[in-house]
Amino acid sequence: MNVFSSIVDTIGNTPLVRLNKVNQGCPGEIIVKVEYFNPGNSMKDRMALKMIEAAEKDGTLKPGGTIIEGTSGNTGMGLALGAIAKGYKCIFTLADKQSQEKIDILRAVGAEVIVCPTSVDADDPRSYYSVAQRLHRETPNSIYPNQYDNLSNSQAHYESTGPEIWADTQGRVTHYAAGVGTGGSMCGVSKYLKEQNSDIVTVGIDTYGSVFKKYKETGIFDEKEIYPYMTEGIGEDILPKNVDFDLIDHFVKVTDKDAAIMTRKLAREEGLFCGWSCGSAVAGALEWGRDNMTDDDVMVIILPDHGTRYLGKVYNDSWMKDHGFLEERDYASAGDIIGGYAQDRKMLAIDVNTTVSEAVHQLTEANLSQAPVTENGQFVGSLIDSKLLTQMINAPEMKEQSVAEVMEKPFQIVPKDTTLDVLASIINRDNPAVLVPDSDNTMRIITQHDVLKAVTEI
Repeated sequence: MNVFSSIVDTIGNTPLVRLNKVNQGCPGEIIVKVEYFNPGNSMKDRMALKMIEAAEKDGTLKPGGTIIEGTSGNTGMGLALGAIAKGYKCIFTLADKQSQEKIDILRAVGAEVIVCPTSVDADDPRSYYSVAQRLHRETPNSIYPNQYDNLSNSQAHYESTGPEIWADTQGRVTHYAAGVGTGGSMCGVSKYLKEQNSDIVTVGIDTYGSVFKKYKETGIFDEKEIYPYMTEGIGEDILPKNVDFDLIDHFVKVTDKDAAIMTRKLAREEGLFCGWSCGSAVAGALEWGRDNMTDDDVMVIILPDHGTRYLGKVYNDSWMKDHGFLEERDYASAGDIIGGYAQDRKMLAIDVNTTVSEAVHQLTEANLSQAPVTENGQFVGSLIDSKLLTQMINAPEMKEQSVAEVMEKPFQIVPKDTTLDVLASIINRDNPAVLVPDSDNTMRIITQHDVLKAVTEI
């Protein structure tokens, strides 16, 4: 009989499907690899099983053990399926931006799920990375696979996904594109394909709020690039070991809105009911391809997961409207604010060598509560009047010090299409403003007051 021994034996050999409509205007043949045909409905099944088998092989995962992992949902599902087949327990930590569907699905397959805050640093003890590591230390007979740095992740795709793409395109693939999160599917596939044909071009899809693109292009890990975003499964505020930047030729950033709109178009126009980061991958790949591909090229794009994970988000009209992702509602963005009442306001920038007393005078003269600090035209810090006041009361002599000695961290830089909900999550008492690049290459500032005014005018 043609029968599989367990559900994990059905992982892999997912189909390639040609795009016919959403790719209009992009030369070449655009093909997607539909990874939601895996039993856990995502490509993460591949690497989850590989990590379990590697831990079994090296003796760290023993009978009756517990698998503890930080996940955006899909890796957890793959690990849970492997655990069911092999007799292990699972505990997963997720950031609170993940969809409720992901949380419910993990609990449905027997996993314990702990939800952690999104808007904290990766090394904060409350982050889903840190909580998973702590639970691993506290739980006897447990493993922490760490999909970010566990090279079994990329190895799984090197051994399966890459060879499948090469075989199914009969070696005609010229371009490969995928979202970059842990880096496993991007780099594992890229390594295999480039070994077959070194001329194959690889395009990594990043999101605004992530560090990957700038790090690739400059070698700088810029914390000012990090801010909250909504798209799940791609982008990072860390540099996972599975991300080999030498295997990624180009990066393209895609906004939350463009990703969500493309996700719905894939369902409506191509019949591909896929997840949010799938929209990111296709939108970014097509954007790059329109300017860089020819009619003879063949691009393969990974579609990581299934739309059932996002029924309450990108496939929910009310949610889309509330976040300004559908045109039926005029929902303010950073661009709307700087194009309106903040357009003519000149931004005060204080030089890093200015004394504190002079800086206070400049703030007072401009009737401002905060200002960025610059050095040779670069934003290196910020001044916030309430924090200055506290410091000066405790140490009046500091008024003769330079701004460099007392400044706070720089304000975050966000794109113009950042919507109000994201702005509101970034701007708070400790971070009262953001900077926004305008079309004329000038930098604008948006304050907490600006966001409050925009909210009242909706």
